[in-house]
Amino acid sequence: VASIVASHFAPEWALNIKETGQVWLVDYTDPNCPGIKMIEAERFLHDGGWDSTKRYFLVAANARNKIAVIDAKEKKLTALINTGGIKPHPGRGANWVDPEFGPVWATGHIGDSVVSVIGTDPVNHPDSAWKVVRTISALSSGNLFIKTHPNSKWVWL
Repeated sequence: VASIVASHFAPEWALNIKETGQVWLVDYTDPNCPGIKMIEAERFLHDGGWDSTKRYFLVAANARNKIAVIDAKEKKLTALINTGGIKPHPGRGANWVDPEFGPVWATGHIGDSVVSVIGTDPVNHPDSAWKVVRTISALSSGNLFIKTHPNSKWVWL
């Protein structure tokens, strides 16, 4: 397991089952008999985090240079996104509101100095949802984590 996060829609954990390429939604209502919904995503899953609505779990398939988007409400794969960078590694990722594309989520990459910014608003910005809307050159040769805060104007790599 590469990451575990709690769902905001059901008593479930979302688990990345790294080498299998599956995200498991584990219902822990009955601890003696947990239910498991297995969602095929992309192989070599690693870190991931929620979009700003906490509905969509975005997880890096870093050996495939992709981000898988899991809809925790509908319990299905929503998108596989080519990041345009080598080995995405977001930690939990970073969310902010882009002036042109609305709510976005971003990941840095271990293998190069690009930050990929992905649109995350399928309702109000459907043309940019689940696509890389910006790439930002970083001043490094790569990074492991990206962070921001709603009260900050900064994104840290």
